[in-house]
Amino acid sequence: MKIVGCDLHARQQTIAMVDTETGEFTEKTLSHEGNAVRAFYAALKGPGVVGIEATGSMQWFLELLEELGIQCRVGHPAKIRAKETRKQKHDRRDARLIWELLKNRNYAQNPNRGGARTRRNLALRLVTSVMMLCRH
Repeated sequence: MKIVGCDLHARQQTIAMVDTETGEFTEKTLSHEGNAVRAFYAALKGPGVVGIEATGSMQWFLELLEELGIQCRVGHPAKIRAKETRKQKHDRRDARLIWELLKNRNYAQNPNRGGARTRRNLALRLVTSVMMLCRH
C-alpha cells in the first residue's frame, strides 16, 4: 500500500510517500503544469491513500484521484496544523506531517469533504432563495 501526504497549492504540490511493502520513502515536488500530476498518480500500482488539507482549490485534485480510483482523505487544516510543534510553515515538512498522521491513523479528517466550493454553492442558493422571498 502507498501512503501519500500531499501539501497541495495552486501551482504545485509537495508529496511525502511510503510504499508499505518495500519501505521505500519518496519526497518530491510536482508542478501542476502539464501532465506531471496525472502521470505520477496513474503510475501508482496497488492500493493507496492520499491525504491533503482542505483548500479552496482542491476540487480538481479530488476529481482526478476519484477518476484514477485512489482513495483521498481531506483533513481539517487547523487540526493538522495543531499537530505540528513548529510554527514556521514549510511545504516538505507539511507533506511529511500529513503522511505521518495518515501512517499513524491519527488523521483529522474534515467531515465536510466538499470543501469551500460546496459551502459557496450552498450559500449562493440560500442568498438567492432569500432574495426571491423578499421580492414577493
